[in-house]
Amino acid sequence: MALKLVVLPALALTFISSYLVLLSAANFSYPAVFNFGDSNSDTGGLVAGIGFPLGLPDGLTFFHERSGRFCDGRVIVDFLISAMGKPFLSPYLDSVGAPSFQTGINFATGGTTLLPARANSFSPFSLDIQVKQFIRFKARVLELLTKDKKLQKYLPKEEYFSQGVYMFDIGQNDLDGAFYSKSENEVVAFIPTILAEFDTRLQELYNQGARNFWIHNTGPLGCLPRIIAKFGNDTSKLDEAGCLSSHNRAAKLFNAQLHDLCLRFRQQFPEANVTYVDIFSIKLNLISNYTQFGFKQPIAACCGYGGLPLNFDSRIACGQTKVLNGSSVTAKPCDNTSEYINWDGNHYTEAANQYVSTQILTGKYSNPPLVVPVQSRFYNLMLF
Repeated sequence: MALKLVVLPALALTFISSYLVLLSAANFSYPAVFNFGDSNSDTGGLVAGIGFPLGLPDGLTFFHERSGRFCDGRVIVDFLISAMGKPFLSPYLDSVGAPSFQTGINFATGGTTLLPARANSFSPFSLDIQVKQFIRFKARVLELLTKDKKLQKYLPKEEYFSQGVYMFDIGQNDLDGAFYSKSENEVVAFIPTILAEFDTRLQELYNQGARNFWIHNTGPLGCLPRIIAKFGNDTSKLDEAGCLSSHNRAAKLFNAQLHDLCLRFRQQFPEANVTYVDIFSIKLNLISNYTQFGFKQPIAACCGYGGLPLNFDSRIACGQTKVLNGSSVTAKPCDNTSEYINWDGNHYTEAANQYVSTQILTGKYSNPPLVVPVQSRFYNLMLF
């Protein structure tokens, strides 16, 4: 089947400029990817781990079937993996279908937090558990490879554990959850506790031989329809983009401290290559200037119920049919997902994820800057 070149409205120049503005410092080429995180990079972990009922319309745009992703199509890690010329990451928890882990593995699961999960947590697979899963995975791989080198067809080589990149997109759920029981000032005061846990897990992976760390900061939490619907009834609390100011302020402070953590980690461990990626700025710019990038709805959920401006109702999730106020209603997807930035009130559409990925690959949102190999595989981001 021939590949088809699809460029979202007004994005052609973005792709071209993204290709040209390739900076030098961090090399975006690794033999394997080990991914950790929450629903922003989950490729089927929560579905496999607890049987979470995630089916169509999730996955309808690209996969045309259930994909285990909290999105209509691909998430950011999918696009980054494609830019490396590698197949999508298989979830660690999904053993069905003979998955291959030769070039990486995904430990991310929806609902994950940096802080250890509690009995009532949405997901039991907090970062400490994901790291434990990795340690078990590595030990088992090395054990199997000593018995049968032919297994390298399915498992990463021993050297990949030091040469590969360890990706993280996590922390959003810690901030999100804190706002349900704490004031803004209390949430801000809680940030060092959250990040201390992250620092511990990074060191644990470093001690396991990890040397290349790729860390996304958290996005503009206050721009999610679910959060605006919950906390934004007073319009004076919203900024000019329609986002909740308190949550975005907390996200910015979280990111500033996360950036400091990355700098300290580099100083403490000179052999560590730590790339900090400013996802917040990319997403906020997209939401604030959405028409420039071909989108029509910056805040409203594509798949939801209730109509504009948010098209979100906490009583009914994307794809569900329920009786509300005496009538049977369905939270249906919009007609054109590429016109929406938000997918389901909590997550971004494939179109938005694609835009974010192209901006990441310009290098200008990374510290240190990023260089992408100039082979044609860079254009994998535009192939559907």
